[in-house]
Amino acid sequence: MDIVALDPWLEPYAERIHARQQHTNHVRSLFEPTGGLLGQVSQGHHYFGFTKTPEGVMYREWAPGAESLRLFGEFNDWNRDSHHLQRDEFGVWSILIPHGQLQHGQRVKVHVVNGFGMDRIPAYAQRVVQEPESHGFVAEYWDPPEPYHFQNESPILEGGLKIYESHVGIATEEGRIGTYDEFRRNVLPRIKDLGYNTIQLMAIQQHPYYASFGYHVSSFFAPSSWFGTPEELKHLIDDAHGMGLLVLIDLVHSHSVKNTAEGINRFDGTDHQYFHSGGRGEHPAWDSALFDYSKYEVLRYLLSNVRYWLEDFRFDGARFDGVTSMLYHDHGLGRAFSSYDDYFGGNVDWDAVTYLQLANELAHKLKPQTFTIAEDVSGMPGIARPVNECGIGFDYRLSMGAPDLWIKLLKEVPDENWNLGHIFDTMLNRRRTEKHIGYAESHDQALVGDKTIAFWLMDAEMYFGMDNTSQNLAIERGVALHKMIRLLTFSLAGEGYLNFMGNEFGHPEWLDFPREGNGYSFHYARRQWSLVDNGFLRYGKLRDFDRAMLGLDAPFGLLGDPLIEQLAVHEDTRQLVYRRGALVFAFNFHPTESFASLRIPVPDRTDYKVVLDTDQLRFGGHGQVEPGASYPLQDVPMYGRDQSIQVYLPARSAQVLAPV
Repeated sequence: MDIVALDPWLEPYAERIHARQQHTNHVRSLFEPTGGLLGQVSQGHHYFGFTKTPEGVMYREWAPGAESLRLFGEFNDWNRDSHHLQRDEFGVWSILIPHGQLQHGQRVKVHVVNGFGMDRIPAYAQRVVQEPESHGFVAEYWDPPEPYHFQNESPILEGGLKIYESHVGIATEEGRIGTYDEFRRNVLPRIKDLGYNTIQLMAIQQHPYYASFGYHVSSFFAPSSWFGTPEELKHLIDDAHGMGLLVLIDLVHSHSVKNTAEGINRFDGTDHQYFHSGGRGEHPAWDSALFDYSKYEVLRYLLSNVRYWLEDFRFDGARFDGVTSMLYHDHGLGRAFSSYDDYFGGNVDWDAVTYLQLANELAHKLKPQTFTIAEDVSGMPGIARPVNECGIGFDYRLSMGAPDLWIKLLKEVPDENWNLGHIFDTMLNRRRTEKHIGYAESHDQALVGDKTIAFWLMDAEMYFGMDNTSQNLAIERGVALHKMIRLLTFSLAGEGYLNFMGNEFGHPEWLDFPREGNGYSFHYARRQWSLVDNGFLRYGKLRDFDRAMLGLDAPFGLLGDPLIEQLAVHEDTRQLVYRRGALVFAFNFHPTESFASLRIPVPDRTDYKVVLDTDQLRFGGHGQVEPGASYPLQDVPMYGRDQSIQVYLPARSAQVLAPV
């Protein structure tokens, strides 16, 4: 069975879909003489860069357009003329450095000549640091005498993916860049306590500009030295595994920084080595360089990068950034994607599709329990179906329509006018044969220029009205809706769930990295954990609700249950009732009116009890419903059901009901 059989609407495009798959099959067949997908094409990091041999350290670099390459650094007193590399017929340059000459931690560069000379960082460098004097970047030969030894195996996922999207640098409250070690010691226990089972680490690949959020990568094989050493990153991942947490890397293979001093752009002096030449090689919106996925060495570079992070650092998978930009020649810019022609016409880059299929195949061959997630706003059919079904091979796609809806509503529509049926339909507007990660907000919605959901709801009132004893209508409304928005999204928008670090407790304001425009301030590039820890503010109650909400998944198999039905919707009195699996979710969005005997249909002939109530005192509510209250079954038909119950549903609150 393939994706055409799963979706009859794809039948007119079957020939193109199968031709696209044949293209991938042909490219894959080219690797067979060298070991297939697990052979040379995914082991470039064991051949290029610095590799140890019985005779010494071999350094290799692919630079077909260069006239000469010379290795230099601390090991030869920065002499650009003493260590010339030799070229083979494939444009691969190499030199053997005898034992004892190149020491761990020594700084090193390669001088590349093509008409003129330029000092470059090796493309496969595994450690890149900033010089304290010049603030430029340089590679270090990384061969620690005591390499890190992992102690813990990756845990087995239980229930749905519950992802805590994290950035190590902003994870400290002080106005500075946090470290891997601080995150390991201080933040991992928080994540475990909250009930998340997966961490997504952002900005891990080396990037020269801290404020880029890690999306302008310069050295793809080097863990970001902004946060510490490779060994410290491994320790972080190892401890996470010991806590039962999976760890995903936010992988940027959609583009690269254009910088030549730090990155791989024009490495051999040409504009077409790793990237497309001319205008096709530049992203019009991101000011970055675009890979040419048709080239063998580009495939080897990126596939080896996938393997490197999974094997050497033991990541459990990856969230692939910018997939929409990769899939389409126009990068999806300004395109509505309102027709299947948009997905299977001439705008699709088959070479990029092939790369993504091969990357997903490789990841799952290396680690069957790997999870890959596509950041794709276009909704490409089959993106989260296996490659052998003519899909692109991801396990999940981000449900990007959910946060877009919430921000649009919060910006433009008073909550008393929200169309509840439209919200329900939008949460379910996804391909039901593919798995999705739902989320109300990620880092994208927190960035400067936008606001977090909490700040959209409460704005400046958060500065002085979040005290547990304060009486503030804006805060009351904001806290109530914050919980309802997250519960509705968690229960409807996907087979997994994602939250950005700190947003679970309503982290105020926005996220803005130090840059020229803000006087290089760290004020907004940190997480204010003290707000949730001091016990006097309502942030702690929002955190406690988030923990309780996540706790619904394990006992009820919530995120994995495909059964979702709308039971009732009353736009006039502001109620929305639906089921997911065995649970019934009842929302009252009315701003002032509580309903003491609200009748709702239920799917099962049994009493129902409250297993979660957003209005509980411990969640910052008013405690109007007794915890664990039961509602007896009544043989009163309603909306096609033979039975119903009557519930007490306070204004701006929601309850989750389980059959007794």
